[in-house]
Amino acid sequence: MKKYKPTTPGRRGMTGISYRGVLTASEPHKALTKGVNRSVGRNSSGRITMRHKGAGHKRVWRDVSFKYDKREVQGTVKTVEYDPNRSGFIALVAYKDGEKRYVLLPQSVKVGDTIVASESAQVKVGNSLPLNKIPVGTFVYNVEIKPDGGAKIARSAGNYAEVIANDSGFTHLKMPSSEVRKVSEKAWASIGEVSNEEHRLVNIGKAGRSRWMGKRPTVRGAAMNPVDHPHGGGEGRAGRGRRRAVSKWGKPTGKGQKTRRAKKYSNQLIVKRRKVGKKR
Repeated sequence: MKKYKPTTPGRRGMTGISYRGVLTASEPHKALTKGVNRSVGRNSSGRITMRHKGAGHKRVWRDVSFKYDKREVQGTVKTVEYDPNRSGFIALVAYKDGEKRYVLLPQSVKVGDTIVASESAQVKVGNSLPLNKIPVGTFVYNVEIKPDGGAKIARSAGNYAEVIANDSGFTHLKMPSSEVRKVSEKAWASIGEVSNEEHRLVNIGKAGRSRWMGKRPTVRGAAMNPVDHPHGGGEGRAGRGRRRAVSKWGKPTGKGQKTRRAKKYSNQLIVKRRKVGKKR
């Protein structure tokens, strides 16, 4: 972690990641980049569908590969790079057939290391295999939910899922949230944990830095009027006036409440629900 001298009140307590000791390239590989207009919480009609998003610094999109369609071809890590669109670091990998791709970088993998996606690959950090080929107790990241569907699970900085069982065509994974979930044993995953594990320790320090990141202010419901939020109103600092905390639209939120839809498609794949609230 990098700490700053308290030259201003905003600087006091502010921390950041020491990129200089990790990253090996300052500019992305141009052939794998493009410019994009970020949705900043708006839908195709321009209406706000997710609050507290907007503005922020302009970003160049890196085309990171989450598909496991490059199999049996060994690749070498050429650079370790920063990606403004995700919390983990990315790596530029040059494959033996001449193709270059960006992939999500795991911890402990550095420039010059080789990785491969293969059913017969060695179980080592960076390699990718089907879940039924991965031993119980192994940490994995970049996990597919459906075979050939592309990685969806455990992609954030420092995250990983743990293989805890194989049974009846499914692999049981302990998720970063503590949930235990069944995933098809034919789905692919990579060995290891996502890089930049110190990301969760960063202290933003001041409101302006949040605005650079595209985060707009979040106002507490208790600070609003009754017409604007169920928690609003009252003389002075009042309690929320109801047993359960709710969102602006009256839906249960936070405080250890269950918010999962009763008819969600994947309910039958959940072996053990995640722990929520103070007990977690």
